[in-house]
Amino acid sequence: MEDYGRFLALLASALLVGFVSVILSFVWVFHYREGLSWDGGAGEFNWHPVLVVTGFVFIQGIAIIVYRLPWTWKCSKLLMKFIHAGLNTIAMILAIVAMVAAFEYHNAQNIPNMYSLHSWIGLTALIFYSLQLFFGFAVFLLPFAPVYLRALLMPIHVYSGLTIFATVIAAALMGITEKLLFSLRDPAYSASPPEATFVNCLGLLLVIFGLLILWMASRPHWKRPLEENTKVLRPIGGTAEGTEVESTMTSSSNADKSDMRINTEAARKQNLKFDESSQRSTM
Repeated sequence: MEDYGRFLALLASALLVGFVSVILSFVWVFHYREGLSWDGGAGEFNWHPVLVVTGFVFIQGIAIIVYRLPWTWKCSKLLMKFIHAGLNTIAMILAIVAMVAAFEYHNAQNIPNMYSLHSWIGLTALIFYSLQLFFGFAVFLLPFAPVYLRALLMPIHVYSGLTIFATVIAAALMGITEKLLFSLRDPAYSASPPEATFVNCLGLLLVIFGLLILWMASRPHWKRPLEENTKVLRPIGGTAEGTEVESTMTSSSNADKSDMRINTEAARKQNLKFDESSQRSTM
């Protein structure tokens, strides 16, 4: 791997920042808020930021870069697909539970739903994330999709995944700001009380984590190398950089070459026999 030391430094930084962000989300709800519960009160709503930060941001970020970890390159591509899909499934489940907690709290407290930009973008991100996971299973994990379809959809799958991840972080930043504006009264958010400063730092860590993940995921020289039974398909008039599709072309090609060698050897032996018989007839 090129720049292996730099990759490890960025990976360690991303893991540290992401883990600290998860810890800070728990500190926020237990130290500054009402803790966690599931009774329709404020403690139930507190599951929302904790699960969003833990699942929708941190675990999703790890799922994005799991293919780039060089010590996993010896593992089969199918195994890595299962790990990638499994992490994304866990992230989606936690995000759904976080959404349910917010809706149940609003309904119990007679608070309107889906009126803020945060709720619009957050729900949109969850819907597209679920679609991304479904089509990822159907096209890239199950063995039914043809090779050309995988090659066509891979750039869209990668782009939409990174876009959804960035959108989730943006929605999280809007959500924690909205929560502070509604919750801090005396002193108000504008007075920069300790809770406001603490949560602002959490927001900065989420931005840093997102930038680190997007940087590592967008560097072509840190991409998982092609396996022996894969090839890169390039559309006519384009390059489609890094589009990997599974293929049996290599084994078929090797078989063809082997058959050609056998046929050539047989023809040579037949020619030798013909020459020997010709010599005997002229003696």
